[in-house]
Amino acid sequence: MTDIVSTQMAGLTAARRANQSDALFETLTAGIMTGRILPGEKLNEPALAEAFGVSRAPLREALRRLQEKGLVIHVAHQGVRVISPSLDDFLALLDVREALEGMASRLAAARMSKEELDELTAIVDKHGRALQDNPEGPYLQNDFDNDFHVRIARGCGNPVLTELLCEQFYPRLKLCRSRHGLVKGRGLAAWKEHRRILAALAERDGDVAELLMRRHVRAARDALMSANEAGAI
Repeated sequence: MTDIVSTQMAGLTAARRANQSDALFETLTAGIMTGRILPGEKLNEPALAEAFGVSRAPLREALRRLQEKGLVIHVAHQGVRVISPSLDDFLALLDVREALEGMASRLAAARMSKEELDELTAIVDKHGRALQDNPEGPYLQNDFDNDFHVRIARGCGNPVLTELLCEQFYPRLKLCRSRHGLVKGRGLAAWKEHRRILAALAERDGDVAELLMRRHVRAARDALMSANEAGAI
């Protein structure tokens, strides 16, 4: 009986640690994504454990998951730090993004439901109204669930591609944007490109949707390089 009780208690302890780890992971991820925890900032284990009132075990598990997600890095003799991506890192991500999002758009043209397309249309229309108030402003998509690209990734019908984009790729891309800033004046052009992609999705034309998405990502990359050369970022 003692062995059974000990086993049950160990299971409950493990479950509590898992719940704490999940909560810590979500809290730290949100802090990094919103900029409350800055690129390059050290995540001090003792300070975090004290701040959250937890032991080191669930905290270390949360930090391990953040490292797997590519948001933090363990530096020898320094501990864990939020990644501070260079411009070259940003450009490399955009190279990969062109291929992955092109594929997602081609699949989404065949697999997104009418309801999903209607919701995507509403999102694009909402973004357009925001740009009417500030045509020279950035095309902000701070709400992950209402991000044009996230909706297409989720609607592509390929769970491997969806997880790769939404869980691994987009968080790192957002961190790059927070590190290097947004290209001013690109918002209206990006919105028009989104409208063309949306039209191709609605027509169920996967080839055109992929082509337009690839052009869209290349245009964003070119704008980033031009702004960097001009010293605007």
